[in-house]
Amino acid sequence: MTRFGYTLMTEQSGPKDLVRYAVAAEEAGFDFEVSSDHFSPWLTEQGHAPYAWTVLGAVAHATERVELMTYVTCPLIRYHPAVVAQQAATLQLLADGRFTLGLGAGENLNEHVVGQGWPSVDARQQMLVEAMQVIRELHTGDLVTFDGAHYRVDSARIWDCPDGGVPIAVAASGDKGIERFAPLADHLVAVEPRADLVASWNAIPDVPDIGSGEGSARAIGQIPISWDPSSKDAAVERAHEQFRWFAGGWKVNSDLPTPAGFAGASQFVRPEDVAEAMPCGPDLDEIVAKVAPFWEAGFTDVALVQIGDQTQDRFLAEAAGPLLERLRAAAGSS
Repeated sequence: MTRFGYTLMTEQSGPKDLVRYAVAAEEAGFDFEVSSDHFSPWLTEQGHAPYAWTVLGAVAHATERVELMTYVTCPLIRYHPAVVAQQAATLQLLADGRFTLGLGAGENLNEHVVGQGWPSVDARQQMLVEAMQVIRELHTGDLVTFDGAHYRVDSARIWDCPDGGVPIAVAASGDKGIERFAPLADHLVAVEPRADLVASWNAIPDVPDIGSGEGSARAIGQIPISWDPSSKDAAVERAHEQFRWFAGGWKVNSDLPTPAGFAGASQFVRPEDVAEAMPCGPDLDEIVAKVAPFWEAGFTDVALVQIGDQTQDRFLAEAAGPLLERLRAAAGSS
């Protein structure tokens, strides 16, 4: 059965509001919640970027049932992987085992701020493999000394470490990344509903297949939606203002360093382009139709991003429950 999640979009909401939305999303019936981990919003119109780990600690304390996840944290430059290992271990204890550590190779937008430059794609993938090795070793609770090509850890131990460590989900967009990351991860993260990614994961020897049953790997996708109770035009306008940055694709989005760069790169994206790419308006059936390619591609989990901070309360109070019913009915009958 496909599971549906709610996105705590740190780029568009402040920390107290995010915690409030997290509680409301749990009450509305979402299965899990994912949080972005940004130092900067994509566009200045979004206007926020609180520290994700502090927010998630508060969310873990304020919620009881819903699973939590970073979507995704980059453990390469802004954070040393040993620090990420400690962050994740602490959050797992606060969440009573409900947390999954989502990792990825990151974006220049968030990583350049510490002044250490921005490596090539291949270098970032190599760094991510090594970072995952560090995190896995530290999550044993043992004393770790690690001397790699990119990272060094000197006599480190996670003193408050959950039994069994923390499940890791990793973002990958192609065969090369999956081959490198799958042996070190538990689950796949991808933002496009591509069946070939699921197939590539399932082809890796000695790695649990996605969706094969109890204890199997998960494929966790994400899709933006712009629900609006009044009109499609209002939903399109809001999505164009705050989410037009998506149009550059991953290769562009991973390299641009500032919101001003994203504004420039997206200046020719039209409202109709946004409306074609994501569901906009009050029609819940349109949202279901746009989400369906994920479960049809073999994804086990899909997180929704409701665009616009000002819409969250009404979305969670009015639309989330009926939408989840329709999504589950459609996914269950497919």
